[in-house]
Amino acid sequence: MDSNTIAAADAAPIAECLRGQALAALAAKTWPEKLAAVHLIADSAPLDRTREFVAPHGLPGRPEHPELVPPAQVRHRSMATVEGRAALLHALAHIEFNAVNLALDILWRFAGMPDAFYRDWLRVAREEAYHFDLLRQRLAALGYAYGDFPAHNGLWDMAERTRGDLLARLALVPRTLEARGLDASPMIRNKLAGAGDAPSAAIVDIILRDEIGHVAIGNHWFKHLCAQSGLEPVACYADLARRYDAPRLRGPFNLEARRAAGFDDAELAALQADQPEPNTR
Repeated sequence: MDSNTIAAADAAPIAECLRGQALAALAAKTWPEKLAAVHLIADSAPLDRTREFVAPHGLPGRPEHPELVPPAQVRHRSMATVEGRAALLHALAHIEFNAVNLALDILWRFAGMPDAFYRDWLRVAREEAYHFDLLRQRLAALGYAYGDFPAHNGLWDMAERTRGDLLARLALVPRTLEARGLDASPMIRNKLAGAGDAPSAAIVDIILRDEIGHVAIGNHWFKHLCAQSGLEPVACYADLARRYDAPRLRGPFNLEARRAAGFDDAELAALQADQPEPNTR
């Protein structure tokens, strides 16, 4: 084994560095353990940004529930019922739980980036953990818990596909899958508010505010790597989306939020141009 490569089982040396602490948090199985591990990641710990880690078996750590099913099996419920609103909040909580794992994964997995890269994703991990906890507490107020409904795993599936390619990870997770949340949040917020659930709608407002910043971080580092390699971002993104079979994004788009998150006019024009032809039959 290379001298810069350490086994994830070597807990003592891992715990001494920030990226190793992120790996330990990613491996935590229950949500209380994971949130506590994120909280305990020390800003003062050395980054060890050139160190290569060996992935332990079973990443990411996750609880036995929720049951993971194909997306088509996650059924929608009426917002007129408490159960229906809880199911929607549960779906959002699962997205946020996955988003915590995604931020932790990019922290430990990809070596050799500038210090600011790792500080940015630590901030994201902490904010995603905060979002998850807000949703978990709201679910509890409605009489439910995380794990009570089935969920799908689309976000982590893309993380698996891009585990060996940082440029693809940045293009297809924060700039694609997480950016879809910018588009969907206003509709979700309005559904909850329209059902008289102002506390849940307020949580969605907080999440949208912070997610703009998270997508902006993905945009910044994607364009940073494109510039380093002499790649044109719009063409590079289209190539990666094809190569990794990314989902085709459908409008309507939250253009105001996307602009705030760092998408420029050329990117937004390409996004709007790549829409399916309307069915005129």
